[in-house]
Amino acid sequence: MGKATQSGGKRKTSSSRPALNPDSRENYLISLASDLAEKQLREGTASSQVITHYLKLGSAKARLEKQILEQQVELIKAKTNAYKAAEHTDEMYTKAIEAMRSYGGEDSSDVEDSDIY
Repeated sequence: MGKATQSGGKRKTSSSRPALNPDSRENYLISLASDLAEKQLREGTASSQVITHYLKLGSAKARLEKQILEQQVELIKAKTNAYKAAEHTDEMYTKAIEAMRSYGGEDSSDVEDSDIY
């Protein structure tokens, strides 16, 4: 991030290398906007939209919604892991059945897949 300097009441940033990817650029711009909003709030020059935005962020409803979203992400991760585990289990059962057939002297190409289930 560039070094900030004050000149004539306006904030200038020294040139820094460009962001390596869109996410980095977005995070940098969010940081700049948050810094400016903080400055405006401290000086009492913030617009009503900025004040309302930060008031909403601090509300109990917003915190609860954030918590719900975090739990939904965890639930999706758990479902994904369960799905992958089920796929792995099916694969292991198929291999085990094929191994048992080969031990029994059966050729796996003679038996159709419908016999497995």
